[in-house]
Amino acid sequence: MVTNLEIAQLLRAVAAAYQLKDEDKNRFKIIAYQRAADAVEHASSELKDLWDDGKLDDIPGIGESIASHLDELFRTGKSKHFEEVMKGLPPAMFDLMEIPGIGAKRAFRLSTELRVKSVADLEKAVKEGKIAKLEGFGEESQAEILKSIEDTKAKSKEKRHLLPYAEDIAHEVIEWMKREKAVGRIDPLGSLRRKVLTVGDIDLSVATKNPEKVIDHFTKYPNKKRVLEKGTRTASIILPSGVQVDLMVEAPDAYGALLQHFTGSKHHNIALRNYALKKGLSLSDYGITKLKTQNPKVLKFSREEELYKFLGMDYIQPELREDAGEIEAALRQAQGKLPGLPKLIESKDIKGDLQIHSNFDIETSHDLGESSMEEIIHKASDMGYEYIAFTEHNPSRSKHGDKQIIDILKCKREIVDKINYELQNGSVRLRETMARHSEKIEQINYSIENMNKVSTQKSKIPLRQGYAGLKKVFNSLEIDIMPDGRLPVPDAGMQTLDFALVSIHGSFKLPRDKMTQRVLSALAHPKVKILAHPTGRKLGYREGIELDWPKVFEFAKANDKWLEINAEPMRLDLPDVLVREAVELGIKLTLGTDSHHKDGLENMKYGVSVARRGWATKQDILNTRSLGEFLKLLKI
Repeated sequence: MVTNLEIAQLLRAVAAAYQLKDEDKNRFKIIAYQRAADAVEHASSELKDLWDDGKLDDIPGIGESIASHLDELFRTGKSKHFEEVMKGLPPAMFDLMEIPGIGAKRAFRLSTELRVKSVADLEKAVKEGKIAKLEGFGEESQAEILKSIEDTKAKSKEKRHLLPYAEDIAHEVIEWMKREKAVGRIDPLGSLRRKVLTVGDIDLSVATKNPEKVIDHFTKYPNKKRVLEKGTRTASIILPSGVQVDLMVEAPDAYGALLQHFTGSKHHNIALRNYALKKGLSLSDYGITKLKTQNPKVLKFSREEELYKFLGMDYIQPELREDAGEIEAALRQAQGKLPGLPKLIESKDIKGDLQIHSNFDIETSHDLGESSMEEIIHKASDMGYEYIAFTEHNPSRSKHGDKQIIDILKCKREIVDKINYELQNGSVRLRETMARHSEKIEQINYSIENMNKVSTQKSKIPLRQGYAGLKKVFNSLEIDIMPDGRLPVPDAGMQTLDFALVSIHGSFKLPRDKMTQRVLSALAHPKVKILAHPTGRKLGYREGIELDWPKVFEFAKANDKWLEINAEPMRLDLPDVLVREAVELGIKLTLGTDSHHKDGLENMKYGVSVARRGWATKQDILNTRSLGEFLKLLKI
């Protein structure tokens, strides 16, 4: 399946071809293809999946014409229009355009005049001094190209970074910046601030009355590889990992305009500028200028809220700034009309984590958790949760018969019941609880050599009397959906559970109709409540499965089944586009970290970010409910 990145590169190649053939005549086509490429690259769902559902127009920037060419691409594997536009151009030029600073015209000249056929050829030409001899290039351009090649090579292994990784980098730089007293407010910008699932360069902004000091301090960051640029308002550094960090500074009284301008997606900013122009206003990162007035002055804004209010709209949260209807909703809300902007869910709203894997060893079909139940309970209590669910993977079907699986699950049921008894009575002595069950566990007729070790292990953290806030532990299981839709747990084992999650961990390439039926068959079991990491994707590693989403949504709503937003950073699944569709249809969602270590519970914030980007409110996410309310939903 062609990926979003490959499609984006293709669309940029078409834009470059139009630019070379007749830039003036094709100006609007060039803009359209560049806009479409940006939109596809940053889309949270695979374009092929949207095409399957007839929803290519859900991606802002893909117009009717481009959509028709993409339709042909998905149907036949190629587009006659794209091939015709790029006909006669050297294929190597499109590879060279991946190097920053080399546009279409430069790439064409290098490919034709020097017969450069690859980035490796280009690097060789630079080192031999051939670039400097070309008219319009020179020594300075040659040196810049060499630096760009080196930076690109350093970043080539991962052009975009998972959100948590980007946040960690930004946090370290921000902490360094806070050591300088001239730094006022400091914020991430761009895709990082919007909490997009992957991030390219790290962009930061600072409000300050002394920009020179701030820029100087930034360029002295001790963990940098080198300073890329140092100006009066901006600076850039390259880290040893190849990640670029850019800084922009602004006076406090104009900081709101800068923050707004460099947070929104390109499409959000274009739509906002077009709206402002209709009102006779010009937007920039410095503020707002009233057009058609004598001696126009830039109106400054210290806060983003003030800027949006001046434009006649309510404040738009960063996660929503994607030109997906948020501007229109903000205008309606400011006028007291519906539907307005949603009151987005916040991390503080979460009352429990509904997917956690402990190290309770039942020879699972997949990876075992690393932390004990006791350690996880301590962590969940510290986070202020009312409830959690232990959702170890089901016992391996290849290693156990029905009776063994049932006995294992009965044993776990007894342990969880005892934990809940002690929680309700104000103390948990989990080590003793599990030790009392060790003899019973040993009697189960299957080969689990480490079960008794896990059951009687000593915790590295002290036992505590009482767990503030934590009231209940749910006994659950994450169960594989077999290729034919059956579940590998006998019904007597299912009855030991409070509820079950089902998910796909193999056979990812079934046809769409068979994959959909596979999922619906598993969801039909009365004990199954949640479809976990619904698309099965792993970012940068595996594309999601193909499902008939309208049919899945319809089944979920009609049968009171829930879809998970998985907060594991490599998953972040359900994607935000599907989250929004589910929200609009009234389908209920849950959040789970899929933790395999107690510290993984802290990843919940990334699931919340996906929910927010999908316009989800507190009411849309079921584990924002109190324990009593959640028990009613489970009908327990």
